[in-house]
Amino acid sequence: MEKVKKKKGILNGIEKVGNALPHPATIFILLCAGLVLLSAVLAKMGVNVTYTGVDSHTMEVKEMTANVISLLSPDGIRFMFESAVSNFTGFAPLGTVLVALLGVGVAEGTGLIGTLLRKLVTSTPKRLITVVVVFAGIISNIASDAGYVILIPLGAIVFLSFGRHPLAGLAAAFAGVSGGFSANIIFGPTDALLSGISQEAAASVVPGYEVGIASNWYFLIASTVLITIVGTIITEKIVEPRLGEYKGKKQIEKVEGISKEEKRGLLFAGLALLIFAVFMAILVVPEGSPLRNPETGEILKSPFMSSMVAIISLAFMIPGIAFGIGKGEIRNDKQVVSLMSKSMASMGGYIVLVFFAAQFVAYFNYTKIGTVVAVNGADFLKNIGLTGVPLIIAFIAVSAFINLFMGSASAKWAIMAPVFIPMFMDLGYTPELIQMAYRIGDSSTNIISPLMTYFALIVAFAEVYDEDTGIGTLISTMVPYSIGFLICWSILLVAWFLLGLPLGPGAGLFM
Repeated sequence: MEKVKKKKGILNGIEKVGNALPHPATIFILLCAGLVLLSAVLAKMGVNVTYTGVDSHTMEVKEMTANVISLLSPDGIRFMFESAVSNFTGFAPLGTVLVALLGVGVAEGTGLIGTLLRKLVTSTPKRLITVVVVFAGIISNIASDAGYVILIPLGAIVFLSFGRHPLAGLAAAFAGVSGGFSANIIFGPTDALLSGISQEAAASVVPGYEVGIASNWYFLIASTVLITIVGTIITEKIVEPRLGEYKGKKQIEKVEGISKEEKRGLLFAGLALLIFAVFMAILVVPEGSPLRNPETGEILKSPFMSSMVAIISLAFMIPGIAFGIGKGEIRNDKQVVSLMSKSMASMGGYIVLVFFAAQFVAYFNYTKIGTVVAVNGADFLKNIGLTGVPLIIAFIAVSAFINLFMGSASAKWAIMAPVFIPMFMDLGYTPELIQMAYRIGDSSTNIISPLMTYFALIVAFAEVYDEDTGIGTLISTMVPYSIGFLICWSILLVAWFLLGLPLGPGAGLFM
């Protein structure tokens, strides 16, 4: 009993500290203010660092010196005022995420994504239901709202319909949707967002360095298999036995099948996707195709790969429109534009956050503090011998811990990337590797962080089946998933690293 009380005390402490933190946008404002003062102090002290880098003008590798620049100097003040708009509009994640969500918003708004998830779950044999719920949760994060709002309550309903504890189904779906947030069989808006931030950070070391949206794709596929297996084992061997037999008042609910109109919509969507795939193949496959590299003819480093965000958007938008037409819900172009508008409206908070995050990243690069920290940090790590596997594991652990107190993956990465990507690059590791290590830590503790955006919603879903369920109950249920994912996922990345496997198309481990 003492241990249980102590555990609850720790969890309550985490919740209290987390709730005391201001909004992420406010955090960036405070960070910008702190950076302005810090830059003035360090510049006054004459802080600088000498390192071997790439000259952005001549593109030659040579010895370079970086002096900390004060943002309170006349030039610094002019920079802050004159660059505010360009910092915002030029911030890579902004455009990529909004463009991707134009298509995803249509597919979600017409009901295509929800229908596909429902069909996947309802057509599964009883013995495979846990596997499918976890797997569906993972792949649903391509449109995160659909996964949280549709699949998690659906997981509880499905388990209850099979005579199993509904909270186990809810936990399995939650583990897939949120704990497996950085696993998938295809890349999506999150990949675009994080790779854009990584590219911004990497460009401060190697001008022109590109971190593609598919930079972690191979590892994401392997992660999908791993998280599905681990999530299934934890659900059936740990979580469900602990919950015991369901004795709540909620009656068995029947999961609705696919309606005649939805079947027609799926047929239309399938045909539309097929036509789109054929059209894209014509633009990519034949020799001399317009989306191949015009000089080398290759596909990996080509307009096709650099256009992936727009292609993903269309791959959701076109079938989404076709589904709406087939279902009878879309009758004119105004309805399509309305769905796009709704998806953009939901990004208002993100756009506000990005404005301040963009200023912070720009200030960080301008002052050269990031360069000083990265070079000295890399030298320190070299001197103490913390490189390779120990360094990767340590970084995953740090990312996982920070995620308990700051829920936004993009906000954290916008702070961490400008420091750690240059540091790791100086040690000889690619931005793609450090980005994947960050994603593992960030995803693994999503499901036990009260600051995660949808955490309160999941508690509300759980209360439907057990009115005594609270934040502590949900966290204690999800802790086994968090620990299991963190350990197994880290082992997978270490094995990947030791084998020297590429993380994605053209994305290696070493510079």
